Amino acid sequence: MNTVLTHIKIQVNEKIYVKDPETSTLGKKIIQESILLIEAIGFEDFTFKKLGERIGSNESSIYRYFESKHKLLLYLSSWYWGWMEYRLVFSTNNIKSPLEKLKKAITIVTEKIEDDSLTLHINESILNKIIISEFNKTFLTKEVDQENKEGYFLVYKRVINRIVEMIEEVNPKYKFAKSFASSIVEGAIHQHFLKDHLTTITNCNQNTSVTDFYIDLIEKTLNP
Repeated sequence: MNTVLTHIKIQVNEKIYVKDPETSTLGKKIIQESILLIEAIGFEDFTFKKLGERIGSNESSIYRYFESKHKLLLYLSSWYWGWMEYRLVFSTNNIKSPLEKLKKAITIVTEKIEDDSLTLHINESILNKIIISEFNKTFLTKEVDQENKEGYFLVYKRVINRIVEMIEEVNPKYKFAKSFASSIVEGAIHQHFLKDHLTTITNCNQNTSVTDFYIDLIEKTLNP
C-alpha cells in the first residue's frame, strides 16, 4: 500500500482553494504549518496573520491560496478524508469475508492515527487531532447546504458510503446501514474527544480503545 500511495495525489475539490497548495513550496508550507498552528492554539484563535508570521511570509500570500480560514479548514478536512478513503480501499481490497472487511474498515476509521512518513509536509497524527476537535466546524455553518451542493463534503460522504456498502454485505436485511455508518464515523471522532477531555462519560480509555467499542457494536448489532 505504501508504494501505491507514494504515486497518488489526494484530490481536493478545486472550489475550496484559490490556488492548489500542492503545486508550490510555499503552498505546502502553508498546509504544514497551519496544521501545527491550529493544533497548538485552536481554530478560533488561528488567523492568517499568525500563520504568516510563523512561516515568514506576508498574510496576503496566504490569501492567494485560500480566501478564508474556513476554506483552509475545509481543505485540511477534505485532504484527511481523501487520505482515509485511500487507506480504506487498499486495506480492504483483498479481504473476502464481508465481516472481516467491515471490521478492517471500522478499525481504520476509528483507530488512533500515526503519522504517515510518505507525506512529508502533512503530519496525519496531528491532523487527526484537528479533525477530532474542529471537524464539525466545517459544516455547522449557515452555508452548509450551499457548500454541500458545491461538493465540499463529497469525499467525507464517500468514506461513509463505502462503509454502508460493507454493512449491507454483512447483513442485507439491516434497515439502517446509512445511519449506522455515519454514526460510526462521526461517533468515533466524538469518542476520541471524550477519551481525551471528558473521561467520565466514555468507556474508552488506555485499556479499551475506540476501535474495541465499535467492533463490539457492529458484531452485536448486525449479528451476521
